[in-house]
Amino acid sequence: MSVPDVETTLDPAIAARLKRTPDGLVAAIVQERGTGDVLMLGWMDDEALRRTLTTGRATYWSRSRREYWVKGATSGHFQHVHGVALDCDGDALLVTVEQVGAACHTGTHTCFSTELPVVTP
Repeated sequence: MSVPDVETTLDPAIAARLKRTPDGLVAAIVQERGTGDVLMLGWMDDEALRRTLTTGRATYWSRSRREYWVKGATSGHFQHVHGVALDCDGDALLVTVEQVGAACHTGTHTCFSTELPVVTP
């Protein structure tokens, strides 16, 4: 399921650097500004990234609902964007935010709270 064909005004220089999935998406890793905690992984297309950059509110593409969503619009758990960085390959974004409330839809601070066992040499 790909994102809709939306006319976007994302800066062409930024758009040219993005390496998208076949669905037109780029992974957005969200990190809390004050703590450095990795909060969640979301997905953005060009329009979601444009909205994020121009409003300062984290906007994602919901793959399950097939629509744009602003983090916190229904939950009140907003993400105020302080920075967005593109990785060296252009296939991931690092979104630095001030998190208000829980980041995870389960109500936890971070979506990465289940530790897996790792055997270290």
